[in-house]
Formats: sequence, C-alpha cells, structure tokens
Amino acid sequence: MGEADFDKLFQGFDNLNVMVIGDVMIDSYMWGHVDRISPEAPVPIVAIDKKENRLGGAGNVALNVQALGANPIIYAVIGKDNYGKIFQDLLNKQRLSNKGIIYSDSRATTVKTRILSGSNQILRVDEEIITPINNKEETSLLKCINEEIENGKIDVIIFEDYDKGLITKSLIEEVIQIANKKGIPTTVDPKKKNFLAYQGASLFKPNLREIQEGMKVSIAPDKTDELDELVSKLKADLNIKMVLLTLSELGVFISHGNGKEIIPAHIRDIADVSGAGDTVISVAALCLAMEMEPKIIAGLSNLAGGIVCEKVGVVPIAKNQLLNEAKALLTKG
Repeated sequence: MGEADFDKLFQGFDNLNVMVIGDVMIDSYMWGHVDRISPEAPVPIVAIDKKENRLGGAGNVALNVQALGANPIIYAVIGKDNYGKIFQDLLNKQRLSNKGIIYSDSRATTVKTRILSGSNQILRVDEEIITPINNKEETSLLKCINEEIENGKIDVIIFEDYDKGLITKSLIEEVIQIANKKGIPTTVDPKKKNFLAYQGASLFKPNLREIQEGMKVSIAPDKTDELDELVSKLKADLNIKMVLLTLSELGVFISHGNGKEIIPAHIRDIADVSGAGDTVISVAALCLAMEMEPKIIAGLSNLAGGIVCEKVGVVPIAKNQLLNEAKALLTKG
C-alpha cells in the first residue's frame, strides 16, 4: 500500500458502525507521590494529588474505535449503583450511545483502581462480580443486539471478553450465527473461560498467554513451527478464517487461509502495556470491515498496539499518529 491508500483506508473508517459486545468497566486512577513508609506495615504511603475515571474494558475498545473515526455501539450489562452512574456520565462525556447498556439490580459495575506514584503503579484494586449474567439479562441483551443487527447498519462486531460474566456461550453462538447469515464479520478478543466457544468467527486475536491457557499448552513464542501448528489447530477446531496472535515485543503472528507470517514489533519506549490488546482488536476489526488483506490488518494493528504502550495508563490510539507512522513504516515504495 502507498500513502494515498492509507489515506483512503483511514477516511473509510469514518463510515463504519461497530458493535462492541463485552465486559465494560471503569478504569479509575489515583496519582500521587511517596515520601515515607507506613508505620503500620512495610508499605509506601501514597499522598494522592489527582484522581480520574476512564472507560475501560470493552469501553476502551469503543474509545479506540471512536478515535479512529468510526461509530461504536456498546452492548453490555452494568450495575444500578454509583459506579454505574459514573459509567453513564463517562459515556455522555464521550458522546457514546447507551442504547445497548442493560442495567442490573444484581450486578456491580466493574471498577479497576490503579494507584500510581509518578509513572510507577503501586497497587491495583479490583471491584467486580464475575459470575455469568442471569437469563433475564442475557435475554434483554440479545434482544437489543438482534434488533440492531436486523434494523441497523453494522459493519463489524467485536467480542471483548474479560471473563467478567457478560459473554456467555449461548450469547456467542447466537450472535455469530445471525452475523454470519447477514455477512457481518465477527472479531474476538478472547479470555480463558470461553476461549473455545467462538465457532465460526471471522478473526480471533489471542495473546500468547491466552492461547496457552485456552488450549492447555506451553509454547515458546520464538518457535515459529510450533506456533503455526497450534494456530492451525485452533483455526480448524473453531472454523475460524483468521488468527492474529500477539507476541508482545516479538510482534504478531498472522495466519489466514494457507498463509502465515510473523510481523516484528517496532522499537518503542514501553511505558505501560495496559489496553494494548483493546487497541489491536479495534484496528483489526476496522481493517477487516474495510476488506484489507491480512498482512495490512496485522501490520497496522501491530503498529497501533505499540504506539499506545508508550503512554501511561489505558488510552485510545491517536488516529493521526497511527496514519503518519503507517505511511512512514508500512508503505511500499
């Protein structure tokens, strides 16, 4: 691809509607400074200077999709609690639709609180319920999803699974079935619990730890032949068209049809890997919706994941930066 091709691709993102199904959460940050150790226990005392709440999990995927110019619609369940109100306020602030949000009397809104001193994370505290959503909640969620697929214009679907209970096997099966009938590509950012449930998905994006846990194997990331064998088995078992395996500092392994390739990572000053997977699946989904060839999907996703790792905290990709780096690093002369 040349520079003009990337311009056209990124302009095309603006016309896409993306359904994001997954576990949403609030990423809460407390920044402070450490001057002394607690007299009560051998732990640092962090004097808090600043607090901030951000959309996390599938919410961060939506922010990445939005930052790239597309229109994300989140489908998720949150609690009728104070954090649920904060989550709604964050949606409003970002001008994101809440029509796919189901409010639950029995579930708490997931919150991950990170306490930092400078750029160093001192502690993370998670507040969550990880049991599966109940039948009533799943029925309501599926009704909303089916209505949008039938009546709206959805160009691609992202499953963002954090193993917090939103995504169930029956939900996966029904959504992929109706999406395949409608010709809508489905992309998956999986976790351990439902790893082998995504039969018939278009693109599957595990990281090395997830594929090892999901398929109960141990494998070295630099053993290309072993990676190829494992990914080929995964594709065959799940009838998946494309697997994009992220390998951290080694880049990504893309397998599609009869083709495969490792695309190396670009050298970066890594500050924080949090949220990189959200960025990778967002870029991959948009590229798939634009019918890009697998090498472009992998290369651009790999590039985007590296860019956000240079930032502290979970942040969405910057569209102009990604476009400029894609022109500089991925174009063919």
